[in-house]
Formats: sequence, structure tokens, C-alpha cells
Amino acid sequence: MRIYDISQEVFGSRAYPGDPTPTQRALCSMKKGDAYNLTEFCMCAHNGTHVDAPFHFLQDGKTVDAVSLEHFVGTAFVTEHCGTVRGEDAEKMIEGARAQNAESAKRILIKGPAMVSPEAASVFARAGLLLLGNESQSVGPEDTPMEVHRTLLAANVMLLEGICLEKVPEGVYLLNAAPLNLSGAEGSPCRAILIDVSSARI
Repeated sequence: MRIYDISQEVFGSRAYPGDPTPTQRALCSMKKGDAYNLTEFCMCAHNGTHVDAPFHFLQDGKTVDAVSLEHFVGTAFVTEHCGTVRGEDAEKMIEGARAQNAESAKRILIKGPAMVSPEAASVFARAGLLLLGNESQSVGPEDTPMEVHRTLLAANVMLLEGICLEKVPEGVYLLNAAPLNLSGAEGSPCRAILIDVSSARI
């Protein structure tokens, strides 16, 4: 069984323009004579690899603690794309996932420098996805992210942003991207992993 860590290291992670970068501070240090090491850290809910819940762009949307973990844990399909994902591209991604594993079409992860267009967001929303993931810090255009986010989140398609898929071949995997249980939050960092179950020994 092979496990791919598709998460960014938090303190060296990319930050969305305008968001604060993560920081850490040693509260106690054994090197300085303390009995133990203790770290304080501060970060935005959308730093590094993270999930977006509907409340991020929808005032009456669910917060991250109210979203079923089914969205973030289960079979997923990794597909590669470069550039803008158009409506027909989204349809091909969904068809490709269904051809390999029907369940994997519920969670699609886009590998490469891709940006989801409003048209593609509508296709993904109509398809009933549970989750859509991408390598950028925003699933939509960084300068105009609202339309794409609102379309997907209003359809209960959770977003997994800032993942690292460079070393992951296209195909079907078991995804675990469970967010922290943050009451009332619109998003959360997560340690996302993919498991290649095809290589598992039974």
C-alpha cells in the first residue's frame, strides 16, 4: 500500500494574496532549560492545504464542523489538466472517473496549474460531486473567486484547495482530507493523503 502526502508544509506554505502567513513561536524550549517543548502557532483557516465549507461564501451555509466527513473521506479520482477548465473539460473528467470507478466520480482532484471556470463549476455542481480539489490556493480565478465558489458551495460541493499532486499519477485513490473540528468556521486546514489501494497486499 502506497500513501501519498498531498499536503503543503504549513509554515512554508503558499498564502492566498491578502491572507496572513502562518507563524510559530516557541513558548517553552528544552534547549533553554525548560522541562519540555511547547509551540504556539497562528494561521488563517485557508493557509496551505485546506477545505472550504459553504459558510465561506454563503451566509446561511454550513460551517466546517457541520459538514459530513463523507465529503472528505472516500474514493477519489485524480485527473490532470493545464489551464482553464471549461465545461466540456469538466464533463470529460467526470466521464473518465465514472469509467474507472463510479464512486470516485464523487470526489475529483485536478492535478496541474488549472483554474475552474464558472461554466465548469456548473457542470461539477449538476453532477452531484461531494468534493472538488485543486493545486491552486483558490479553485476559481484569484482575482474573481466568488462566482465559482458560490456555484460549487451552494450545491454542497466541498472544496479542497492547495493540494500537491506532482508525484501522484492519474487514477483512483482513497482520499482522507478530514478538516479540523472547528466550530463555526468557514474552512479548515487539513493533512490530506491519498492511498493507492491497488498496491495493497491482501
